[in-house]
Amino acid sequence: MFKKLIITALLFMPLVVNAASENDAEIHQQLRQLLTGIETAVNTEHYADLNTFFHQNLRVTTVNQNTISSYADMQAYFKDWFGEGGYLVSLKMTLSPDALTELYHNKTMGIVRGDGIEKYKLSDGRDIDLKTRWTATVIKDDGGQWRILALHLGTNFYDNAIYHETKNYLTKMGIIGTVLALVLGVGLGFYLRGRKRKGTA
Repeated sequence: MFKKLIITALLFMPLVVNAASENDAEIHQQLRQLLTGIETAVNTEHYADLNTFFHQNLRVTTVNQNTISSYADMQAYFKDWFGEGGYLVSLKMTLSPDALTELYHNKTMGIVRGDGIEKYKLSDGRDIDLKTRWTATVIKDDGGQWRILALHLGTNFYDNAIYHETKNYLTKMGIIGTVLALVLGVGLGFYLRGRKRKGTA
């Protein structure tokens, strides 16, 4: 009898594993659509659509370390940066996960992280590309929809376009300052030498 139970369990085990794998595949497909939806909303400047992809109790830390904790905060953030008189004209974003989302709590929560590229067009005409790292916590809401509960974005302080541009600017200003100091020094030397000769004449 015991042997029959073991054999039966072994026969049905592949079916159970396969069903679980198919269920996980469906979950990961939904989560990929979540990231794609966020990219599309930002890249097409339909910022109000972002509410669809975030939980109502969202907690977001942006790449410039602003904190967003409501739908209203999110809309205000984009209005401040991209609205009339803002610093930015447009943003094109891509989010690439490192691996499949790690699922927890009976597959109703998950954690995923990855790389990102944020391509900014500034109001002064410059283009700046930022490489980012991000970590997101996703949760299945009461309606069965996956949404982002928390998202944190950051960039390497020593390896980003703004840092390199500032460094190059300071280097250029340093060279210009050195040349100006040299010119002024030579000019002052000639001036003082001329006064000395005039005084001894």
